[in-house]
Amino acid sequence: MNTIWIVDDHSAFRKTLAQILEGLECGVKTRLFASCEDALEAMAVEAPPRLVLLDIQLRGMSGLEGIPLFRTHCPTMAIVVLTVFEDDDKLFHAICAGANGYLLKTQAADEISAAVESALQGGAPMTPRIARRVLEMFARFAPRKNSDYGLSPREIEVLQCVVDGLLKKEIAARMSLSAHTVDAYLRRIYEKLHVNSRSGAISKALKERIL
Repeated sequence: MNTIWIVDDHSAFRKTLAQILEGLECGVKTRLFASCEDALEAMAVEAPPRLVLLDIQLRGMSGLEGIPLFRTHCPTMAIVVLTVFEDDDKLFHAICAGANGYLLKTQAADEISAAVESALQGGAPMTPRIARRVLEMFARFAPRKNSDYGLSPREIEVLQCVVDGLLKKEIAARMSLSAHTVDAYLRRIYEKLHVNSRSGAISKALKERIL
């Protein structure tokens, strides 16, 4: 029997959802909670469920605050947000906090049921629209190589020396250049990378995988 805890402060909604889920062929037993505090108190003394369906906007502790606490109690338990909110900020923070999925209450009952079954099987259910937004958000935050800096092959060599920790004299010796020429290269590199220090150049080179 798959145990699912529903944490939602809307009494009629959680009861209706419980009736729907308990009718699934996979076999579901539900427990209902009006707050994260009540569910966490129960989890401290009882075996954790297979899945927690969690609203975000709750009285007292919010769902976003509750996710990492549920995760602490049981790292392997599935946690799926079920809410009316679909703004990027809440979505991003829910996923970062440890939610396995993100569903909307506006979805049809059969869609929610299918998503719950997917979560019980180890999936990460999201509507196609939500999934696309998650991918777009993480793509924006992911470090990626910027091809617009226009560094020459020689400037790349100098930058690699900087990342390797070489001082100006050591760079000059390795590349058979004068210290004055190394200075000129560094000025051009800083200008192209839009930084004004050695540490700034190293940070951007590593973060954006320029080398």
